[in-house]
Amino acid sequence: MFKIVDELNIESEHICCSLSSKDEGIVLKKEWMKKQFSNGLVFRKLDVRGKVFMEYIPAEYAFAPVKADNYLYINCFWVSGRYQKQGYGKMLLDQAIEDAKVMKKDGLLVLSSHKKKTFLSDPIFLKKQGFEVADTVLDYELLYLPLNKSDKPTFMDHVGLVEGNKLYYSHQCPYTEKYVDIVKKAAKSKGFPLQIIHLDSVQKAKEAPCPFTTYTLYLDGQLVTNEILTEKKFLELIKPLQ
Repeated sequence: MFKIVDELNIESEHICCSLSSKDEGIVLKKEWMKKQFSNGLVFRKLDVRGKVFMEYIPAEYAFAPVKADNYLYINCFWVSGRYQKQGYGKMLLDQAIEDAKVMKKDGLLVLSSHKKKTFLSDPIFLKKQGFEVADTVLDYELLYLPLNKSDKPTFMDHVGLVEGNKLYYSHQCPYTEKYVDIVKKAAKSKGFPLQIIHLDSVQKAKEAPCPFTTYTLYLDGQLVTNEILTEKKFLELIKPLQ
């Protein structure tokens, strides 16, 4: 029913994204995955051309500014469309828990929020499965499912501290590259000062101030959104600052 995408089949496998397999974002995402397989990245999906999958990695190598030794960090967990409410999410999570036990991990960890945010896992579902709040910053929640007695995971101390106008992103999501370019051109057209920071390594991601390293926009030092923006939405957001 489920299959693993790994270094042997990644070129031919669909990675559960609505973008075309020839889209630059998909190519960059697959290149990112290839680099992470040696760090223990797992990408498990339902064998269909739909968005039913879970991606996770040992927290030490996660593109996330967290302190969570010996945990598995869930990068992305998605069940969409007609595949919802059929038990697939529970099955994917159960398999991840089993993997964590086999690897003698202390638990699982995932970024969520007080209320459901775009591209973040549903906190209601996770809490029903036993996840607890380990730490919070702004309206983000770091949820964990302990399997053994261990130190509670936390965000790193520098998370949330930002100055100026900055857009952080990584190739962990296929969507980001194209939309980062759109925002970059829109900012330039208006003469708006925006620093774009590509988190292209684990170290850079660990040092990032944003809880969500896939795509996060700060304006005037304030976290604005982790929603991937069109040109129109971006221009609306910066209008009060011009």
